[in-house]
Amino acid sequence: MAEGAKRRTVLVTGAAVLAVPLVACGGNKSGGNESSGRTLGDTGEIPEGGGKIFKDQKVVVTQPAKGDFKAFSAICTHEGCTVSRVADGTIDCPCHGSRFHIADGSVAHGPAKRPLPPKSIKVKGNSIQLA
Repeated sequence: MAEGAKRRTVLVTGAAVLAVPLVACGGNKSGGNESSGRTLGDTGEIPEGGGKIFKDQKVVVTQPAKGDFKAFSAICTHEGCTVSRVADGTIDCPCHGSRFHIADGSVAHGPAKRPLPPKSIKVKGNSIQLA
């Protein structure tokens, strides 16, 4: 009898463990954007005419003109590499040399043919947050 009790305990425990992820998956009402509202950094970190890559969030934030902050996906539209630097007015991908304009994410130099998708951000005081 003790052996049967152990087996039922394992089965019940296994079912409970499986139920937890299902509840967690169904509870997100934000449309899948779990990082919405997360602070990326301070406006002082983004140089005018340049930008900064936030690798963990896969976002690059630029400041093409003083006080004008833009954000784009940090994933190159050519082969899916993460961009590696922002310099000389472009966001640069190390894999095949694609470059994108910091003002609008459009292609400055291929092989990429599509622009970097824009990301929504909001600036509150000196804080830059994902919207």
